[in-house]
This record gives sequence, C-alpha cells and structure tokens, in this order.
Amino acid sequence: MTELVVVKLGGRVAADAVRDALAQVNGAALVVHGAGPQITEEMARRGIEPRFVRGRRVTTPAVLEVVREALANVNAEVCRAIGPAAVGLEGDRIGLRAHRVEALGLVGEPEPCAPAAVVEVLAAGGVPVVAPLAEGPLNVNADEAAAALAVGLGASRILFVSDVPGVYVEGAVARVLHADEAQAGLDAGAFEGGIVPKLVAAVRAARGGVSASIGATEVPA
Repeated sequence: MTELVVVKLGGRVAADAVRDALAQVNGAALVVHGAGPQITEEMARRGIEPRFVRGRRVTTPAVLEVVREALANVNAEVCRAIGPAAVGLEGDRIGLRAHRVEALGLVGEPEPCAPAAVVEVLAAGGVPVVAPLAEGPLNVNADEAAAALAVGLGASRILFVSDVPGVYVEGAVARVLHADEAQAGLDAGAFEGGIVPKLVAAVRAARGGVSASIGATEVPA
C-alpha cells in the first residue's frame, strides 16, 4: 500500500471541506467523519436532551438510533462530494472494535484495527469513508475512531479538519504542541469541550507512530 493519510472531518464542515482536505494528500486517503451538529439538531427535534462527558456523548438506545441516521446522511454527503472513488462504510459493519465505556451508555473507546473492508477499498484505489460506529453497536467518538484506524492501518499522518483553526494555548493557536505537553494539559483540565477528544486522539496517534495535526497545530510524539 502507498503512504496512507487519515483525514478526520468534523460533522459541521464534512461535505464542504473534504475536497480541500484531500487535495493536501499525496497518496492513499481514508476519511472518517463526525455528525455532531446534525445529531444534536435531530435530538432536539425529537425532544431528547443531549448529555456530554469530556466531549463524548452519553448514548441511550434512542440516541444511538439518531446517531446512526445522522452518520448515514453525512456519509452520503461526503461520498457525493468526493465522487466515484468514495466508498461509504459503517464502522460496526466492517469490524471496527471498541471496548464499552459503561458510564456513557452505548459508547465505546475505539481500539487500533485494520478492517479488511478498508484495506480492500484502499488496495483498489478507492477512498474509504467511515462512519464512526463500533461493533455492539456502540457510538464512538469520530476523532478517537480516526486515530485508532490510523494506528491500526499504519498510516503516516492524520489530519483533524474542523471549524477550529487549531489548539489554543494561552489565547493563541499553538503551532506545535508535543504529545507530552498535550497530555499534561488534558490531565490538568486545561482544555474543555470538543477539543478534548481531538487532543486525546492526536496524542494516541502520535504515540502510535502517526504524525498528527489539529488544524494548524502539529502534535508530534
């Protein structure tokens, strides 16, 4: 396999940003996308109150139904934006593994893996577009799923693309934030909200041998 880059797209920008993101890739690409805003909007429409713990959504069976529908919609949009090379895949149906986080309900923490379906699409020159669900089924954070796939597949790089320009440190976007520094900040509670799972994922990727960046912030090991 040629050099692989994993592109993780935030749900808010997924379909709009994917072409520009893939233009940065010289080689094979795997796309993992979220659907956070879409999930929250549909939950509100159905009268389901969202709950988060350190950036991860508490998931009940009713929430999981919304999650699957929203991810399917975003997956289709991203595939259309990419074109014929895109192959949409649902993580729980291709063997994405995770261990359950009981305190969050039907939520899993992804484990590094190399699903055969992803390998086959890449070998055929296609672009796998993975919706982040794990076997169970379990809802998994898209950032963490992307990092787990990047490590499991031996990717060279992972790019976290969202509407956030990078990681803010003392009011400014940091150009470089080493994994140990990021972990220390996470441990100290210096980061809040959606940047937390991105940093967790970037640290795991970096420590797993994958070069990581969140927007303009490089997160080396």
